[in-house]
Amino acid sequence: MTNAINRETHDAQGHIKGQAPDRWRTLFVVAISQLMLVLDSSIMNIAIPSAKIDLKISDANQQWVITAYTLAFGSLLLLGGRIGDYVGRKKIFIIGLIGFASASALGGFATNQGMLYGSRALQGVFGALLAPAALAIISETFKVPSERAKAFGVFGAISGGGAAIGLILGGTLTEFFSWRWCLGVNAPIAALAAILAFKFVHESKAEGDNTYDIPGVVTATAGLFSLTYGFNQAATNGWSDGHTIGFLAAAVALLVIFVVIESKVANPLMPLRVLTERNRGGSYLGSLVVGAGLFSMFLFLGLYLQVVLGYSPLKSGFAFLPFTAGIIIFAGIASQLLPKFGPKPLMVPGLLAAGVGLLLLTRITPETSYATHVVPSLLIMSSGMALVFIPLTSTSLHGISGHDTGVASAMVNTSQQIGGSLGTALLNTVAATATTTYMTANAIAGNDMAGTFAAMTHGYTVAFKVSAALLFTGAVVLFFFINVGKDSLVEVEGGAMH
Repeated sequence: MTNAINRETHDAQGHIKGQAPDRWRTLFVVAISQLMLVLDSSIMNIAIPSAKIDLKISDANQQWVITAYTLAFGSLLLLGGRIGDYVGRKKIFIIGLIGFASASALGGFATNQGMLYGSRALQGVFGALLAPAALAIISETFKVPSERAKAFGVFGAISGGGAAIGLILGGTLTEFFSWRWCLGVNAPIAALAAILAFKFVHESKAEGDNTYDIPGVVTATAGLFSLTYGFNQAATNGWSDGHTIGFLAAAVALLVIFVVIESKVANPLMPLRVLTERNRGGSYLGSLVVGAGLFSMFLFLGLYLQVVLGYSPLKSGFAFLPFTAGIIIFAGIASQLLPKFGPKPLMVPGLLAAGVGLLLLTRITPETSYATHVVPSLLIMSSGMALVFIPLTSTSLHGISGHDTGVASAMVNTSQQIGGSLGTALLNTVAATATTTYMTANAIAGNDMAGTFAAMTHGYTVAFKVSAALLFTGAVVLFFFINVGKDSLVEVEGGAMH
């Protein structure tokens, strides 16, 4: 702590040396890009039904609107982070924005399903450049602990609350304009962010050996692709499907080979030092578990609202607003508490609270009220998750050197992405099995809509229980792994946060 204070010398204008005077404008630019990425993840879910009709997409192929993006994004994140480290984070950030805007516009003008899938894959490619560069820019821009916590607070609020905003925006655009605007809206947002980035974002890059680890790139990309695709196959075709087993087995083999390569090459794609530091490693593991657990809330609660309660997509989007509001409010509180108490006293109670919120959702039935059974759960979950998102982002970059900031940032996104894919596959299976078992046990016929809705709701509540268990597991992981205190988070050494 003393070292950090001693290094906070000021220049003639009163700025702390090493601090960019335009840092808050930089945060604004990064916030725009993050909002666009988060919006895109949920906005397309609303657009799919209309796009299916317009482009004559079959039920069997509709998943590719989402899968084409997630495969490219999830498999290329590590490479994207390293490219940002070596080429320059500002440069790659702007390239990512321009590329994402162009791919989005292409998708908005799609004349057939192949063109739409291709544009979504391109979005994933440029998103894999953009996402780690954005987080690395924040890490490299903000050095003062209190300001850094506020910056992560803004980033966390957008990451946690943006999905619900995407549902509302997607519903509005689809209902009153066209599904194509769900893609087209990204173009002006990205163009504005790119223009502002030229002026306000400062360049940073890794010093020293910047050679690429080609064997690591190939095995990591192929391994993450196989893992993501395997989970997608499990979600749609089940865990016993031959493709599911084949891709998951290939993923394990490739990722084991990747780790062996990384332990031997001189300049690895993912230095094992990034993963073996207990706070960072615990953060990535916690992020994976949280991603898997929290996903069910958006997936199954959205289905409950629309299928069982009969909400329109737009009304369903507005129904998630309490979650967004809770995230935004408590993200501000978390950013104030983090420098005072450190990460663990926020994250562990936060995950426990979010788990309790999910357990409260198990009380829903086809007859229960949204106001009494859904809103309280959303508020409790959002307040808890806000206390997790901000410290988790901070500890995931704890003690990282300037050489590895981009690839460490990529690991944050990769763990969340893999967690979300795992959550989809696991919880879809849990919900479907519970629904079928309920219908069999209660002798419910397929044309009995009241019984069917009861069975579906039962499936959702069982999935919520498993999700809560995952969040509680995440709390245990973070309790034992995270040992960094408030003082350790604020030391600045050689331009890197410790």
